[in-house]
Amino acid sequence: MHPLIATPFILILLLRAATNKSLTPLGLLAAALTAIAHALHPWSVFFALLAVFYLTGNAATKIKADVKARLTLSSNSGGGGEGRRTHVQVFANTAVASGLILLHAWKVGSGRAEGRCWAWRGDLEVVGVVWFFASSFAGADGVGWGYSQYAAVAADTFASELGILSRERPRLITSPTLREVPPGTNGGVTFLGILAGFLGSFVIALTSVVLLPFCPVIETSMSSGLRPGFEGGHSWALGEKMAFVAFVTAWGGLGSLVDSILGALLQESVVDVRTGKVVEGRGGQKVLVTDSKSKKDDKVSSRRVETGRALLDNNGVNLAMAMIMGFGGMGVASWIWGVPLKSVLP
Repeated sequence: MHPLIATPFILILLLRAATNKSLTPLGLLAAALTAIAHALHPWSVFFALLAVFYLTGNAATKIKADVKARLTLSSNSGGGGEGRRTHVQVFANTAVASGLILLHAWKVGSGRAEGRCWAWRGDLEVVGVVWFFASSFAGADGVGWGYSQYAAVAADTFASELGILSRERPRLITSPTLREVPPGTNGGVTFLGILAGFLGSFVIALTSVVLLPFCPVIETSMSSGLRPGFEGGHSWALGEKMAFVAFVTAWGGLGSLVDSILGALLQESVVDVRTGKVVEGRGGQKVLVTDSKSKKDDKVSSRRVETGRALLDNNGVNLAMAMIMGFGGMGVASWIWGVPLKSVLP
């Protein structure tokens, strides 16, 4: 992406985040480094995906924010929510995509990858980035809440921020009986949350198919490589692009469910026994079962574990999901296209 175009957009996004107080100081620094990594690639699509992810995710967060704040509790204050996003949260949600983007940018710059357009059966790194965004946008995060990684991240965000507003009680995705759990429980899903997750993934898929430099079909050429991918060539016609949108949307939605399963199994959901509300850790960190504010002579803890185990915090779950969906998407594309995974290596 041209520096004269990228620089003002990066500054605008950072200024918006600082004004809204949505990021800590270190979170702003991490966001700046992430934006620069995305802008270093010659294609504008990756920076655009990051901008769409941030702006739409932020908008989803603000929808009925006062209502959502009353549904959960903060671990160190009365209000709900995790507070301002930290650098750990930023990197947990973007590190995989940033690494793949920088790798592909290096390969394009060194002539190891085609930089003019993306071919059918082309570079797997592109698949990993898109599907990462879609999955994160769709994730269900226990509140009845990109390609590959951002498709995943987008799905996760939409499901989390909008699913918690569902009027139906969330149900634990790992429970054989799908038992009801409090809003905000890791692994708790609702129909609205799942639907919102697929919507977020679709937003990423649509943005990708509009901005990706697909290698076009040249009807007058005699070369078989310039025929559509479904006809044995390496170009993208309408059919190939529609299949791409459908697959990215489905993969991102699946990422939201994977995130819910990981959260239900590997992350503790702690509930305040007095209010019955889920307690959220600041910055996505683990929540102590014993409330440090409780009186020393209290014989009964004011908190209890609703589900899960304290193996990962929310940031660890997000990173695990990003890696599974990003690299998993590349593996699926490798199998379907017959492109060896070792082609990703420098």
